[in-house]
Amino acid sequence: MALSKPIFLTHLKTLAKTNHPSPSAASFISFRRSLSFSSPEEAAAERRRRKRRLRIEPPLSSLNRAQSQAQQSTKPQQSQIPQNPNSPKLPETVSALSGNRLNLHNRILSLIRENDLDEAALYTRHSVYSNCRPTIFTVNSVLNALLRQSKYSDLLSLHRFITQAGIAPNVITYNLIFQTYLDCRKPDTALEHYRQFINDAPINPSPTTYRILIKGLVDNGRLPKAMELKDEIGVKGFAPDPIVYHYLMTGCVRSGDSDCVFRLYEELKEKLGGFVEDGVVYGGLMKGYFMRGMEKEAMECYEEALGEGSKVKMSAIANNSVLDALSKNGKFDEALRLFDRMIGEHSPPRRLAVNLGSFNVMVDGYCAEGRFKDAIDVFRKMGDYRCSPDTLSFNNLIEQLCNNGMLGEAEEIYREMGEKGVNPDEVTYVLLMDTCFKEDRADDAAGYFRKMVESGLRPNLAVYNKLVDGLVKVGKIDEAKSFFDLMVKKLKMDVASYKFIMEALSEAGKLDEVLNVVDTMLDDDGVECDEELQEFVKAELRKEGREDDLGKLIEEKERQKAEAKAKEIEAAEAAKRSARAAVSSLLPSKLFGNKDSETESAEASGNVIEAASVNEAAQGGQEEIFGGTPSIDADGKSAVEAGTEGVGSAGIETNK
Repeated sequence: MALSKPIFLTHLKTLAKTNHPSPSAASFISFRRSLSFSSPEEAAAERRRRKRRLRIEPPLSSLNRAQSQAQQSTKPQQSQIPQNPNSPKLPETVSALSGNRLNLHNRILSLIRENDLDEAALYTRHSVYSNCRPTIFTVNSVLNALLRQSKYSDLLSLHRFITQAGIAPNVITYNLIFQTYLDCRKPDTALEHYRQFINDAPINPSPTTYRILIKGLVDNGRLPKAMELKDEIGVKGFAPDPIVYHYLMTGCVRSGDSDCVFRLYEELKEKLGGFVEDGVVYGGLMKGYFMRGMEKEAMECYEEALGEGSKVKMSAIANNSVLDALSKNGKFDEALRLFDRMIGEHSPPRRLAVNLGSFNVMVDGYCAEGRFKDAIDVFRKMGDYRCSPDTLSFNNLIEQLCNNGMLGEAEEIYREMGEKGVNPDEVTYVLLMDTCFKEDRADDAAGYFRKMVESGLRPNLAVYNKLVDGLVKVGKIDEAKSFFDLMVKKLKMDVASYKFIMEALSEAGKLDEVLNVVDTMLDDDGVECDEELQEFVKAELRKEGREDDLGKLIEEKERQKAEAKAKEIEAAEAAKRSARAAVSSLLPSKLFGNKDSETESAEASGNVIEAASVNEAAQGGQEEIFGGTPSIDADGKSAVEAGTEGVGSAGIETNK
């Protein structure tokens, strides 16, 4: 039976009077009162009551907050231990990439996508000292873009800049530096930076760190050192990495050590519990069988990795290793079938069965079979599978074409580099330059060298010597001399380079040019014009009765150097005299009215060492002048003003 509302309320009041309400009943009553009142006046009274209670008894949340703030304010200063300023800074977390810093990051990424790396690097530098400082993630994006285009000097310059600016690097930054030095064929420098990273950095290496280092050491012929580094992976607590073993097995194949291949495979198999699920090591294992002449076992290994019902997981890198093993061991038809299968399975982003390395392997395979047109076709199909060729891929194909007398096709591939936004490097230009000389196209060879210099690349002395030697052989002495004048300011020439150009000029009867080269050589402090070279030049000059010209030139250069040195000494002495005069006139003695100070000032003008006594007198004079109220003379000038009249720029400026 339903109760009316008044009867129900009367019943509750009776219970409240007769019994102490439980917490649940009290909460129920307060909940009931908060929802309904018998009249508007009762509701208004309840609101007033609550306001009074809040004024007298603030809520517990506010009390706790006030107490916590008071505790923080009264916390002793000694608990806040200052950090050591010399301790390495921790890198920023990804949460720092927000707000304006995220906008800056996106702006720099857009410059990278537009292939304007110079502007991206410059923008990053300028932002370091702005009110929107870039994060290490932004810096890493620029460094990675520079690395992809082999701009190693710009990368290292930017890295030094951000290090000096106090931007803490993370593990990705260190990995990029390791990769840079390894690509530049400086494994010892890379290892030195790795040791410094392990000893001093406040962060730990990642598995990628060891992959980069071990692959780079293998590529640089440092397999024993790579083996030592492999043992450190377990010490650092990382699980066995099949990719690391793949790199090591590749190095063993290159060195012709098939036993090492199988030893590494068994070691990895034991560490993983008796079965290697990652198929990346099967390519190296197949190469080990092929090296031993065990073709049947190699193909059985192939079936185990890629056969029906195989439990081996094949990634793009694993497919490439097997593809390379087949194409380089007389199984190119099988490699073609595998490549077609990889193309069919490729469905990005869900399944990535091919990558840039897959196409590079096929280009090498086609070129080894003499099918250069097919190699060019498969190279140009990379874009259809979301693969973009890099400078290394272009250089690989250009080298294959140049070595087989296909310079026209190589130049066409070179032009495609610009169309696809890939910058040529020194290797690209040297390949084309050498082939042009072989094809009796010396002017085109010189043109490629000039493009290399104009593009900001830095050819080494060996490349320069190739150019000059090629031009001299075809009788283009003047062009060779022009390149000598261009590069002598940019390269560290050796005695052999100077002697070669001198011989070429002397054979052409250009003895004045020979003397000009000697003049340049004498200005080069890093190269000595020894007696053997002087005798060679004298013998050439003697043919025209100009043997004394060399002695006159050497005497003139020595006289010029002596005059320059004398001017430097005179300038240094003049600077010292100027400094002494400035010290002596800095605090004139007539300001003080003190004979002792005058004596000291006079001594200071004669010897700058006595400047300390002048400073002491100056302090005493200033106390005397400014210690009390200055007196006013008949003209209305203070004593200080009267004393400073006529002093000039060396006097003391005073307030009138």
